[in-house]
Amino acid sequence: MPEVLATGFLVGLLEFACIRFVNPYIDWPRQQTVGIQINLSHTAATPPGFSVTVTGRLEKVEGRKLTFALEAGDGVDSICRATHERFIIDADKFNAGVARKKAAR
Repeated sequence: MPEVLATGFLVGLLEFACIRFVNPYIDWPRQQTVGIQINLSHTAATPPGFSVTVTGRLEKVEGRKLTFALEAGDGVDSICRATHERFIIDADKFNAGVARKKAAR
């Protein structure tokens, strides 16, 4: 495998950026967001040591569903364009549902 930023790590970076974008506007930590969809095009390789910058905007709010348009660059190339959907959750209710699922196993 080449020594470049892997797409899976880029997905994590995009999710983290959206969390940072939205947390000041929700009742965190009671409210949190979870990713429910991502669609991206990873178009250029980024070698180790480069800084990746993610920019984005909140495109749509449908109830508790948030849709973001994102771009990422490494200072040389635009490396990614993406859309990402996140859902605002009540952390206690969500964690209780996960605990029930785990206990049912």
